[in-house]
Amino acid sequence: MTAFKSLYRSMRRVLPSITRAGSWRQYPIGLSLILIAPLFLLLGFGFVYPVAQLLGQSFFAPEFGLGNYRRLLETPLYLKVLVRTVTIAAIVMIAALILGYPVALAMARIRRKLSGLVMACVLLPLWTSALVRSYAWIVILQRRGLVNDLLLGLGAVGEPLKLIYTQSAVIVAMTHVLLPFMILPIFGAIRMIPPELEQAARNLGAGQLSVFIKILLPLSLPGISAGCLMTFILALGFYVTPALVGGPGSLLMATLIGQQTTETLDWGFAGALSTVLLCVTLLIVVCFRNVLSNNRGISNVA
Repeated sequence: MTAFKSLYRSMRRVLPSITRAGSWRQYPIGLSLILIAPLFLLLGFGFVYPVAQLLGQSFFAPEFGLGNYRRLLETPLYLKVLVRTVTIAAIVMIAALILGYPVALAMARIRRKLSGLVMACVLLPLWTSALVRSYAWIVILQRRGLVNDLLLGLGAVGEPLKLIYTQSAVIVAMTHVLLPFMILPIFGAIRMIPPELEQAARNLGAGQLSVFIKILLPLSLPGISAGCLMTFILALGFYVTPALVGGPGSLLMATLIGQQTTETLDWGFAGALSTVLLCVTLLIVVCFRNVLSNNRGISNVA
């Protein structure tokens, strides 16, 4: 009973502080550590430990040294795959931005009911398995698929075009999958812009284009930055879609790492490839942040 009474007194002291603003500063250090321990354990066992083990294997397998990294740098194929991965990720990011910004703007400006319908259409790819989405693009782009049948029916081409298993097919499929990650941050940023700013600009004689360039676009840059970062980073690590839709000429780093771990069982070289891809990703993210940090909103987001 004494133990239960002491626990009850402790809870009575802690629970009222939860409802007060800034109450996290009043938590005892021991209780704070207990509360955040599950998160740190999950992060450690689910992310830090596997990454650290893969990094260690890149130096110790099959023997200690930098042999795996020398192999990567001395073989032109692997460097070509790395450059292709970064290039395709950048193209997908730009394509998603061009296609996603008008959709996000329309979602923020139309009526609430229609906005919810458009939001459901935007989120539909996220509700569908990546495997199903990739096979859907195979059905659309294959030699007897919807696109080739339409072109043949219109007489635009004399024979089916090779649309599937190409780098263009990879870009189209990845853009479709990653489009929601570009639209949603931009939509959130545009929704936060007070409509009075645009009304005031129009009352002062500004046109639609001038309002967009001088008000809407600068104030939505934080959402653009967040969407570009998420889309680019996710595109760098894409595996399922390039493996199914792409061909030998569109091999990406994630597919190459998968081959090293499942087919050749060369975990040391797979670790080296993963480490290089991780370092390149961090470098590009840092450069992206430094270039766009002149904008106050972007520096906070990135």
